[in-house]
Amino acid sequence: MVRAAMLFVGVGPARLFVAAEAREFSGLLPFCGKVARLDWPLAWARVAELNGRKVFLAANGAGPNLASEAIVIARSNIGQEGMDAVVSTGFCGGLDPAMKIGDVFAATSIEMEGGLAAVSVPQSQREFFKGTLVSRDRVAQTAEEKRDLRRSGASAVDMEAAGVLSRVREWGVPFYCVRSVTDLAEESFHIDLNSARSADGRFSTARILAEAIRRPVTIAPELLELRRRCAIAAQSLGEFIAHCSF
Repeated sequence: MVRAAMLFVGVGPARLFVAAEAREFSGLLPFCGKVARLDWPLAWARVAELNGRKVFLAANGAGPNLASEAIVIARSNIGQEGMDAVVSTGFCGGLDPAMKIGDVFAATSIEMEGGLAAVSVPQSQREFFKGTLVSRDRVAQTAEEKRDLRRSGASAVDMEAAGVLSRVREWGVPFYCVRSVTDLAEESFHIDLNSARSADGRFSTARILAEAIRRPVTIAPELLELRRRCAIAAQSLGEFIAHCSF
């Protein structure tokens, strides 16, 4: 396969989007043209054209370590001079009680180990939430955990933005974080998603299915509902990204 850097012949710098899972891009892909698979050593990677601009889409699993790995591999293939912005994207948990399923959230700052970091915010005529995002290496499992995180003033929580930002801010490339809500501030998960992660940080399908089999009355409906919400969130996220300005 042609190296990604060769795709820049005759065009300007591209934009890199990094998510945890490929399904987080499912709402954006219908707006993209010339989609092609990349042979990067990641769980999922594509190059495409969006609004006349070359974009790279990468997904490598949950958590800051896998997100950091994704951004390093992407940079090694694209080259720093080939990127005009990096966007951490995908799903998030709402901490602001006003947030509903599928609402789009753009971070103005990221709360991570080492303090609060200001980030760039896209422009859009569509309504979206803005504020601080807490990024940490675990699922906010319960409503109580979310209330604790909310006390700092944060509006949403995710697992990957800190891992991406920790790399990008060393390179002097503009960083954005745009996400869509899949679970609400007052909600708790019945399934323990943190225990469902494997040693490398990815969510283990086998562990999740085993828990669903063990507790089908509570877990199976929750997983089906989460799947429905992810589809809603992916669609609203894709529509927002396709029509905003970075």
